[in-house]
Amino acid sequence: MQTPESPRAHPPETLEGWFAQHQTFTYDRNARGVDATPRVGSTQHPGSEGWTAVVDLIGSKADLMVIRFTPTLEALAEADRKLRDEMSTAVRLDSSFLSVTEAGLYHLTAELARETVARGGKVGDEQYTEELARRVAKEKDASLVRRRLYPPLPDNMPYVCFYPMSKRRAPGQNWYALSLDERSRLMQAHGKTGRRYAGKVLQIITGAIGFESWEWGVTLFAADPLDFKRLVTDMRFDEVSAQYAEFGDFYVGKLRPPETP
Repeated sequence: MQTPESPRAHPPETLEGWFAQHQTFTYDRNARGVDATPRVGSTQHPGSEGWTAVVDLIGSKADLMVIRFTPTLEALAEADRKLRDEMSTAVRLDSSFLSVTEAGLYHLTAELARETVARGGKVGDEQYTEELARRVAKEKDASLVRRRLYPPLPDNMPYVCFYPMSKRRAPGQNWYALSLDERSRLMQAHGKTGRRYAGKVLQIITGAIGFESWEWGVTLFAADPLDFKRLVTDMRFDEVSAQYAEFGDFYVGKLRPPETP
């Protein structure tokens, strides 16, 4: 029988960084006497304050996507209000997706859980909690993890793709009923696929559990838009995606540079 202390019921530890918002807009081209094209461009905010990317969508029902990363939820709300005040009445908000940059520590959590059981302890006991805090602090200082939590707005990667996704909870295909070790194994294999595209595609993962009906957002930047197709195709053949992934709508477009009037 499953217990609260069992690895099966135990979620992985996660680290969070910047808050994120993805919004799509549509222009009303029938509006007379009003410029329907918002005059906004991509912006790198000072210091560690995040950035805003403006994307002209291609092949979508929407016309524009605005992606912003800020250190606080309040800063996100303020940036949203400011942008909407600057936009004309001929621009309509179609969708909005709220999330936060996330690094899932599956391997770390699973390894510590195994060690805890081996010493005769329980997940969540005092020794486990102290050791978890130590390892998480070390992980958070790692340069690779910091780039996942505070990702840069990339240079020379003008094409952008965004989609939401969730893990299945269907009978026989319930991601959350798998053991922590099994989820760790599947995510490690999934990560290897993504690393084959290092240098070609920048991938930003944001967590939306508790914020949206979808559980994650995936934002991709590339120099060649066909790399989106290649990467997503490869990943769908991973066991974790083939068995447990659900995908929402895909939005693809080209980054609007800062100097665009």
